[in-house]
Amino acid sequence: MRLCLLALLLFLVTGSDVPASEEDRKPNFVLMMVDDLGIGDIGCYGNDTIRTPNIDRLAAEGVKLTQHIAAAPLCTPSRAAFHTGRYALRSGLGSTGRVQVLLFLGGSGGLPPTETTFAKRLQEHGYTTGLVGKWHLGVNCELRGDHCHHPNTHGFSYFYGLPFTLFNDCRPGEGKDVLADLQNTLWQLTLLGALALLSLVCVRVCGLLEVSVSVIVAVTFLSLLAFSVWFVPFELLMTWNCIIMRNQEVVEQPMDLDTLSQRLLGEAQGFIERNADRPFLLFLSLAHVHTPLFSSPGFVGKSRHGLYGDNVEEVDYMIGRMTETVDRLGLANNTMMYFTSDHGGHIEDADERGQKGGWNGIYKGGKAMGGWEGGIRVPGIFRWPGRLPAGRVFDTPTSLMDLYPTLTHLAGATHSDRLLDGYDLMPVLEGRTERSQHEFMFHYCGAYLNAVRWHPPGSESVYKVHFFTPNFSPPGAGGCYDTKVCSCHGSYVTHHSPPIVFDLHTDPSESRPLTPDTEPRYQEVLQQTARAVEQHRATLTHSHPSHTQPDPHSPQSEPVLNQLSWEKILWRPWLQPCCGTFPFCGCTENTTSTLA
Repeated sequence: MRLCLLALLLFLVTGSDVPASEEDRKPNFVLMMVDDLGIGDIGCYGNDTIRTPNIDRLAAEGVKLTQHIAAAPLCTPSRAAFHTGRYALRSGLGSTGRVQVLLFLGGSGGLPPTETTFAKRLQEHGYTTGLVGKWHLGVNCELRGDHCHHPNTHGFSYFYGLPFTLFNDCRPGEGKDVLADLQNTLWQLTLLGALALLSLVCVRVCGLLEVSVSVIVAVTFLSLLAFSVWFVPFELLMTWNCIIMRNQEVVEQPMDLDTLSQRLLGEAQGFIERNADRPFLLFLSLAHVHTPLFSSPGFVGKSRHGLYGDNVEEVDYMIGRMTETVDRLGLANNTMMYFTSDHGGHIEDADERGQKGGWNGIYKGGKAMGGWEGGIRVPGIFRWPGRLPAGRVFDTPTSLMDLYPTLTHLAGATHSDRLLDGYDLMPVLEGRTERSQHEFMFHYCGAYLNAVRWHPPGSESVYKVHFFTPNFSPPGAGGCYDTKVCSCHGSYVTHHSPPIVFDLHTDPSESRPLTPDTEPRYQEVLQQTARAVEQHRATLTHSHPSHTQPDPHSPQSEPVLNQLSWEKILWRPWLQPCCGTFPFCGCTENTTSTLA
């Protein structure tokens, strides 16, 4: 009796100070995404020439997904789907023309503020959320500083990094990426205007013809206008697009790529250290391995695959440091770590120095090539010691969109207020089932439904039905080498009737189309996918983003407008983030400063 009373007294005195057990605390999340990484660039996915021991270790200590699929083969739509758990078309980020991603930081397009990201859901449930690295989903809508598309608006308590992305324009001497043909046309018009003005002045001075002053003034004005339209948005693009922000403040403009890796890594580690005693979500969105390729001095010339290989090995080093940080702080058993890429490698990107894009292994196609596997099949590795089985491999179809429902489920969030296209991955990751809930997956090329994946119940087969495919150039090539990026519309694609069908289980490289003679279920595949497409399109008020797309499953009545129209894409000076007084923007970050 005395012992019972003593125990009760001890509990009353100290009970309120007993820390919550590891099991009672909400889990942490460290999400790590590489930009443009090919699935074939990683050792645990078959590469035996690029050294990736740290990423391989994550796979050995966790779960590896071999059929992990991006919702789009390009940055902006893929990342929109990743953050929202919904196809990018639902957010107005499906393109109908040549521009398939955001091109100017000073444009008004981006992830609509009416969308809900997993960061926002976790923030509502007590999480401290951070994004370090690339965003590429817009910043402002109507005025500089409204930050309607900014990461802080979309649920990230802390943001440090690139509000845009890397382009070749960010590094002198690497060429031009943004509307290069339009830049060339504007430059030629500028030259023609200057030549016309010079000719008129010479003719007037020499007295060869009567040329009025008003004509010379008009031509001068047109020449200056053509020069301004070319020079200001395009020749100063490194200043406008290639910047670093901390939260909503521009801290470097243009950014210094030579120190970018160390700063991103330091910020990510610092975020974990500052929040080790409370639930947190960190999304480390690396600038590697998008062009222009850049490496820290310690990695230059170290790989067997030139500058690209150096970049991949530096990525592996950074992943290793992140894992080391989580382990050093004693957070491993309560932290889910995730590694992936936003889409496949850019196989057409090369110059005299060699290949600058990734390797997509045995899979056909790559970045910007619609539904071909090489552009959408990406690494998917989850590590959570004590919760997930070590060394397990699953080949069931999964999606980057599955992160939203998985994270919100683990954080204790209620069901989403809108239709989601992803599913909770925990039953697969924990080994309770070997099949995901994805019976059908829809593969978009811009705004156009390009292909459908069907995993029939009770079957190992995974059928892929292609409705159209991009036209490779030159003829016989394996990519769009003439234009560097494939398009999704008009004469750039070939429509197939009947569609082309593959079984990815027996033909993952999509090299042997099925026929009624070779596949007994051929007609069933076409019928089932056609029915699934009809049901999928019924969830969209309009399947074309040039119209408004109110989501019938959302309680919000505001329509979702096309965010990739020319009106929203093109540069506007009044939307341009700037440190200093616009247009005299420029600053360098003090890298020796420390965060509070």
